[in-house]
Amino acid sequence: MAPPIPPHLRGSGLRGATRYARAVNIEDFYAADERRRASAEIEFGQDWHDASKARFELSWVQDTGELYLMGEPTPSVYEDPVGDYEVDSMTNDELVVTVLGVVPTHDAVEEVLKGWAEAMAQPEGVEWLTERLRTTGVAT
Repeated sequence: MAPPIPPHLRGSGLRGATRYARAVNIEDFYAADERRRASAEIEFGQDWHDASKARFELSWVQDTGELYLMGEPTPSVYEDPVGDYEVDSMTNDELVVTVLGVVPTHDAVEEVLKGWAEAMAQPEGVEWLTERLRTTGVAT
């Protein structure tokens, strides 16, 4: 059974998407394996959305082969007394990483994600992504 998905990611289509699915904050993710900090990362878009309209970034870590989504809550925007708009700052604890699977090489991840740019532009691109990972055998 997959561990609970944080409240701001619930309904994202991630539950059951992969045997690797476990959401942790970004600092815990990097601290758990120091190879991640030193590794090159290839980004596959910053504007993935799910059915609940949550936004994610998709990246691949070269040294570990991990493909992960990073989700962040939508910051609050408010108007101050003089009419300026302010955006609440976020902490690293609010940046949540979910490892979706392991793809060993850059060529392999490019093949697995063929069509990603078009899929990301769709309103529920995360659902395309999780289905794509299932059909290519990356996630179960």
